[in-house]
Amino acid sequence: MPLVETKNLTYTYVGAVSPSIKNINIEVEKGEFVLVTGPSGCGKTTLCRCFNGLIPHFYQGTLNGEITVAGLKPTEQPTYDMAKHVGLVFQNPENQLFALSIEKDVAFGLENLGYPRAEIRRRIDWAMKLTGIYELREKSPHEVSGGQQQRVAIASVLAMQPEILVLDEPTSFLDPLSAERIFEVIRSLNKTLGLTVILVEHRLDLTAKYADRMILMDEGEVKLQGSPREVLSREEARLIGVGIPKATLLYQMLSKEGVKLDGPIPLSSDELATQLKEALERV
Repeated sequence: MPLVETKNLTYTYVGAVSPSIKNINIEVEKGEFVLVTGPSGCGKTTLCRCFNGLIPHFYQGTLNGEITVAGLKPTEQPTYDMAKHVGLVFQNPENQLFALSIEKDVAFGLENLGYPRAEIRRRIDWAMKLTGIYELREKSPHEVSGGQQQRVAIASVLAMQPEILVLDEPTSFLDPLSAERIFEVIRSLNKTLGLTVILVEHRLDLTAKYADRMILMDEGEVKLQGSPREVLSREEARLIGVGIPKATLLYQMLSKEGVKLDGPIPLSSDELATQLKEALERV
């Protein structure tokens, strides 16, 4: 049974003339790293809000279709119950950081759910060490860098030990190097903890290589699903206007010019460099 499943999921915000998402049919298996991408306004954030019940409990509108997450129906469960299973990291970390210290921010969710003091201590230490912010625990979250703030936001969600980590463009305010470090942390959590990850992101140059599967959305609908190599090799992906990785584009250009490289279509410059090196060695 999929950990996340939607059937013809359609949602229209109050006052909107058309649905933000329509007829969404997806399945996410336990332990998968799923990358959701598409042009701005295609419904990615709206879909994320459905996973933990913010839609329909917080954002008003009309929701049709079915959604099941971790064996529960977010439409029927209170949001605080869904928060035990789904951790949502917002686009701007400052939107979910408000305490006087990083440690207090990480502890906030656990305290509100009434966990014992010893368990709270154990979990926040574990989450801060895992995300590399333990030494910053006594600092104010507004005294650290944007990348460190994002790690705090991730740690505060991880402390809840959810089954699913949903990240809505978590590096949009970061430079490429800081973003790369955040993605490496997320991939490590996925691999070492078996955490199911749903990542919404435009930076395919940085993220496509980490994903097991990609979902490409446009105009509120799922247009393509499959492995990143399958999706990004399709002409439809280019026409929709997503940021195809430069290594993938160069590979396609070389192929059209008759340059044949061994191996699958590359998703990163490192993969392409390896293929080019091997091709030169054969000459």
